[in-house]
Amino acid sequence: MKTKIQTLKGFRDFLPATMRVRNYCLNTFKQVFESFGFEPLETPTLEYASTLTGKYGTEANKLIYTFTDKGGRKVGLRYDLTVPTSKVLAMYQNKIPLPFKRYQIQPVWRADKPQKGRYREFIQSDFDCFGSTSPTTDAEIIAITYYCLKNIGFKQFKININSRQILDSLLNLAGITSNKDSILQSLDKITKIGQDAVISELISKNITKAKAENILKLIKLAKPDQNLSQVLESVSSFGVPKDFFSFDPTLVRGLDYYTGTIFETTVTKPKIGSISGGGRFDNLISTLGGPNIPAVGSSLGLDRIVDCIIDQNLLPNLTQSSTQVLVSLFNQDLIDKSIKITTQLIDCGINTFLYPTPDKLSKQFKFASDKKIPYVVIIGPDEIKNNTITLKNMSTGLQQNLKQKALLDLFKNLI
Repeated sequence: MKTKIQTLKGFRDFLPATMRVRNYCLNTFKQVFESFGFEPLETPTLEYASTLTGKYGTEANKLIYTFTDKGGRKVGLRYDLTVPTSKVLAMYQNKIPLPFKRYQIQPVWRADKPQKGRYREFIQSDFDCFGSTSPTTDAEIIAITYYCLKNIGFKQFKININSRQILDSLLNLAGITSNKDSILQSLDKITKIGQDAVISELISKNITKAKAENILKLIKLAKPDQNLSQVLESVSSFGVPKDFFSFDPTLVRGLDYYTGTIFETTVTKPKIGSISGGGRFDNLISTLGGPNIPAVGSSLGLDRIVDCIIDQNLLPNLTQSSTQVLVSLFNQDLIDKSIKITTQLIDCGINTFLYPTPDKLSKQFKFASDKKIPYVVIIGPDEIKNNTITLKNMSTGLQQNLKQKALLDLFKNLI
């Protein structure tokens, strides 16, 4: 009996059509990051488990993939990119000038329950600034989020902004001075499970019903403090239209390491949850044994963003194939001629697919059509006799005979 071939639940294979969308997004993100002076960074897939655990909160810690490796070491797969980068700052503190702006695009893993928009392996596109406490830095991170989404075609989204300092003040006002992280984790679920369910969860954590209801009431009445007001004002100064961001006192974000401004981006359609999120985490590096370096950053959820693009057809004009021309193979005797024109096209910067075996031209045309390759080059006995090359436009069916230089010039003008 043959073993059924399948992909692990929560993991995915990406075929070329999806990869083109993913690569388009990643290239756009990199351009925006670097336009703001951010530099690339990568960290290992595996870290010591002690580096990862105890940094995210009780619920998140349960989702970290940890195991003992063959050397008997307790290790774990990256849960996010923020903690590994903070480890880098702690280790290389004397070699990295501050402020340090970095972006990092790598896969992370979470032992989560798979559902739409939630996977066990996914790409994070992180961008953070280390070494500044300025509200302007918080605003810059929010502005970068806006420009990344705008530049890939998103027209309707909202960046919701709040502050952990405001939430902490509200908890103090409600008479809650202990177990705050656990309380905030419950409050983080307001938009997910509703107010009544959150109140029930708070009661299970020994908060009276009256106090739980008062917390929610205080949150709804909250206003930006002086620091957050400066952040919001600076976001506008970065050119972000006010329709795209707003103060949201119900926003909590569940991770324990946040210390100040927090933010998430949501879309109306499809119902997919947040597509980016981040905030200020001024104490994380010191908890990893490094110096006290303030930091703020965010992460763009590539997988959810791509799901939105496909669902809403946000990139209708995205080229369906990265290959611009297929060079046909007429017969065995003309292989060298086909190889030569292929290399010349490639040297000119043209993405070229050389058909690997001599076959009927009709079959090669069909292959080009199926692959959405817009042009086919034909070199047959007639072309050799006349010292020309035939170019077929697959969308119009038009064929034209060109000299080799004219063919190369034509494609140079297309790129």
